[in-house]
Amino acid sequence: MNCKGQLIDLSTPKVMGILNITPNSFFDGGKYKNENELLERVEKMLYEGADFIDVGAYSSKPNAEFVSEEEEISRIIPVVNLLQKQFPEIILSIDTFRAGVAKICIENGAAIINDISAGKLDDKMLQTIAKFQVPYIMMHMKGTPQTMQEHTQYEDIIKEMLFYFSERIAAARALGINDLIVDPGFGFAKTLEQNYGVMQKLELFQMLELPLLVGISRKSMIYKTLETNAEMALNGTTVLNTISLTKGAKILRVHDVKEAVECIRLFSKLS
Repeated sequence: MNCKGQLIDLSTPKVMGILNITPNSFFDGGKYKNENELLERVEKMLYEGADFIDVGAYSSKPNAEFVSEEEEISRIIPVVNLLQKQFPEIILSIDTFRAGVAKICIENGAAIINDISAGKLDDKMLQTIAKFQVPYIMMHMKGTPQTMQEHTQYEDIIKEMLFYFSERIAAARALGINDLIVDPGFGFAKTLEQNYGVMQKLELFQMLELPLLVGISRKSMIYKTLETNAEMALNGTTVLNTISLTKGAKILRVHDVKEAVECIRLFSKLS
């Protein structure tokens, strides 16, 4: 995977640390009240071994409130610039489904675009990625963050997801996009049982012959099953991250970097 001229070898799984700068994210929304707190959080993740930092300025949790493109840009660009000034070697991923946000972030030094809609919510996204040739994470989702939990009807969820990815990959390849990563989208347009059905057959996504990103960190599929809450879901996250690694995951997107890095180190001893 080529990130601004730096080749990232995914033969050993990597860790993507989550930095939500939204006031309403399900776990860490509104946590960073000033620049120093934000920088401390990123410094901690990098020190613990994060390979990438994924910055999001639009909460995609179920029924999330709408945020305008202008508001998303005003939130995210100062953070992109701040992080690159403070950490010149940082590899920034931008969590957005808007081509305009992706474009301005790439122009300001971001290296990866992480799109929950795989280009389906903005028809200019794939052209933007093709123009800048940055790695592109395409996630499975139906509907929008506001409506996705109304779209959980599947005859065969794995078959339909593989078809979805095949179509999106073909569209990206047709435009000459090289570096693609797929994300099954745990929690997006899926019931709790469907999430576990996807996890059970996660290895089937290897037939797409692309790196697989798994983002299950502290999600409701964990804490609802354990009858607890997001704050108490770290151990469950580690369990499912370990299972994901055994099924071919190459990137773990997490809130808790240290634990994910340890997970990969121990898993690597077995392979």
